[in-house]
Amino acid sequence: MNDVKLIVDDIKQGKLKPIYFLMGEEPYYIDKISDFIEDSILDESEKGFNQIVMYGRDVSVDEIVSSAKRFPMMADHQVIIVKEAQDLSRTIEKLESYAANPQPSTILVFNYKYKKLDKRKKVYKAIAKNGLIYESKKLYENQVGDWIVKVLRGKKYSIEPKASQMLVEFLGTDLSKISNELDKLTSVLPAETIISPEHVEENIGISKDFNNFELRKAVGNKDVVKANRIITYFSQNPKSNPLVMTISLLNSFFTQMLLYHGLKDKSKASVARALGVNPYFVDDYVTAARNYPMRKVSQIIGVLRDADVKSKGVGANQTQGDILKELIFKILH
Repeated sequence: MNDVKLIVDDIKQGKLKPIYFLMGEEPYYIDKISDFIEDSILDESEKGFNQIVMYGRDVSVDEIVSSAKRFPMMADHQVIIVKEAQDLSRTIEKLESYAANPQPSTILVFNYKYKKLDKRKKVYKAIAKNGLIYESKKLYENQVGDWIVKVLRGKKYSIEPKASQMLVEFLGTDLSKISNELDKLTSVLPAETIISPEHVEENIGISKDFNNFELRKAVGNKDVVKANRIITYFSQNPKSNPLVMTISLLNSFFTQMLLYHGLKDKSKASVARALGVNPYFVDDYVTAARNYPMRKVSQIIGVLRDADVKSKGVGANQTQGDILKELIFKILH
């Protein structure tokens, strides 16, 4: 986020680069930077003649370069944005000659999603020398909660840890999806609101009682009744609660618990740092570790692997609901 802010601040101050090569696995920030350039460099009267949006599947690198070499009409700059530029990956090295000597009055933007340039290639070095290369890296799941907090803080909101965890577990690490849901929340709740699980349930439709977070907690507490109530709900609502996601999250939980058992320093701050979790959730691991010694945790990880294979249709004729019920039974007993 800090890198993005620096890029945006420089653009606001008129410190422009002739080439912006935006690449990487996380499309959210690529779109954010590209959209900001598209919206802010030229005024509306200049855009008609001087702003072009191209798509990688429809153009060649030679055509892009030809357009980039033109001079702007009645404006200081022309802006060329190449969306889905990853479709040019086989021929992108043809950009090297232009990148070595770019047209100063052209702002050329590449949205090169889900891929990245090889840093050893001449084209990378030419762009890095004369333009700007930004790599948008995918966040790990344990980083997304902090990202939600920072985004909301910038909008003058805060969020309870459980509410944040509900969003992460339901939406995964897709920042665009999460951002859309945060926009929904901030559009209906007044500034300074502390977003609660109830807010998430009411406005986004994620159940505050029947979700993977609550299942994980029930399993950790060995609360058989609550765990079975949740998996019954999951079985009745499989589209909203895919088995593969439940298995993945339980696997992460027990893998972290294995790490917990191996820690010498079990202070809350040390555990939170080692496991990559919010300190708010450390007590869940403390309780679960009492209920599941290291040997049992190792066995459970094996059980989860078997369930994962079954969930993908290998060697099992069970329904997804039956696989989940069998899995939870084996974990709890």
